[in-house]
Amino acid sequence: MHQLLLRLACLFCASFLVAQQYDIVIEGGRVIDPETKTDAVRNVGIQEGRIARISHAPLQGRRVIHASGLVVAPGFIDLHQHGQDLASERVKAFDGVTTALEMEIGAPDVAEFLKSKEGHSLIHYGTTASHLAARSLVFGTPLPEGNILPKSGPATEEHATPEQIEKMQQRLRQQLDAGALGIGMGIEYAPGATRLEVIDMFRVAAERKLPVYTHMRSAGHIEPGSAIQSVEEVIGASAISGAPLHIVHINSTCLKDSMECLSLVEGARAHGIDVTTEAYPYIAGMTAINSAVFNPGWQEKLGISYNDLVLPDTGEHLTKQRFDELHSSNSKQWVLIFASTQQIVDQLIPNPLIMIASDGAVGHPRNAGTYSRVLAQYVREKKSLTLMEALRKITLMPAQMLERSTPAGKRKGRLQGGADADIVVFDPQTISDRSTFQKPMEPSVGVHYLLVGGTVLIDDSKMVSDVYPGKAIVGPGRSAAH
Repeated sequence: MHQLLLRLACLFCASFLVAQQYDIVIEGGRVIDPETKTDAVRNVGIQEGRIARISHAPLQGRRVIHASGLVVAPGFIDLHQHGQDLASERVKAFDGVTTALEMEIGAPDVAEFLKSKEGHSLIHYGTTASHLAARSLVFGTPLPEGNILPKSGPATEEHATPEQIEKMQQRLRQQLDAGALGIGMGIEYAPGATRLEVIDMFRVAAERKLPVYTHMRSAGHIEPGSAIQSVEEVIGASAISGAPLHIVHINSTCLKDSMECLSLVEGARAHGIDVTTEAYPYIAGMTAINSAVFNPGWQEKLGISYNDLVLPDTGEHLTKQRFDELHSSNSKQWVLIFASTQQIVDQLIPNPLIMIASDGAVGHPRNAGTYSRVLAQYVREKKSLTLMEALRKITLMPAQMLERSTPAGKRKGRLQGGADADIVVFDPQTISDRSTFQKPMEPSVGVHYLLVGGTVLIDDSKMVSDVYPGKAIVGPGRSAAH
């Protein structure tokens, strides 16, 4: 009798599984999950915004997406995305990105940033708390609306008093309470910040067991103030405070010393310090021309001249006269900086310690093409990365970094049961970047479907109109407050 009941129960379960109808089924695609190393043809059942089942067997769905010949992978996660406007979100989606976070510098007002995007974001969003904004506020010169970088002046050049440092810490704690995912520090944009001020900001992050994302103090080879010294500074601050550290765009800060800088990261990790880093696959950087990056000595430090600076809107190469005019202006002007080489980028991107992040903003092709470029150039053409390893760099590694800020990170960057249904379906033979320095907002090709939280955003290579499935990813401060 007992065995009969057991058989009936098994039959019931089997018939239930066969009969279960999912919201969406992705059928017959090459499912790749970097964490479990799965790489096989499977069917994916999605229910209520989560991956409910991955199966050999056929699954029934209200909507079936046929993915034969296509790769089904976790949606790409960009930890370093400045462009938070809808036009940027659109090109990120065509580049396979389902989550794009402002982590390097951080939003000046976290609560305002989160509120401004609620209900009309194409992809998931979030931010760190901005040290630069806190510093500007304490010095009495709040950042103008729409700006994340201060113009060079007292708030960037002067040392802070102990009282001012304490006020900055208070401001950052308030921003963490509002839902920031850590602290963002653009140290090079505030050269007046002392070593102790930097450590004190790390200490605030350590109080909450949250990471610091940092653009380091300096670039180039010249001592004092070299890129090597700058890496030492932030690794030291991490070791002293206990705050996890993420060094942004090591390629564009360390330039010719990139591999040496990476060896410092490797050494620190080997000795138990929680430090990670990232790079993007382009030889040019981009920043504000009236920022402290262009304080006197920039040519020697970066090993470039005026002609290596290019205006993204017009393609104009600068002269000394034109540079002086723009550098002294109060209006924001982005400028492309051609200071790296293809050889350096090609060495960095395949390194196992490097995760991919775009540093995306309107005016630079990395805003639209970073992820497709990695898959096209380094997997398909140069063959210096396997598809599995490339996907690890653009899904699992950033998700694991995100776990340092929020439990939601554990549901991102994976294609497994229980994970969020942030999924990209792309053709590995045709996925390619199309953005150039002349046409930086040209969308990538090769992404056939993109699901954000279980909602189809790109359907048969076309953007679905009037759908905004992006949700806020917030730190523990806001979670506790709610």
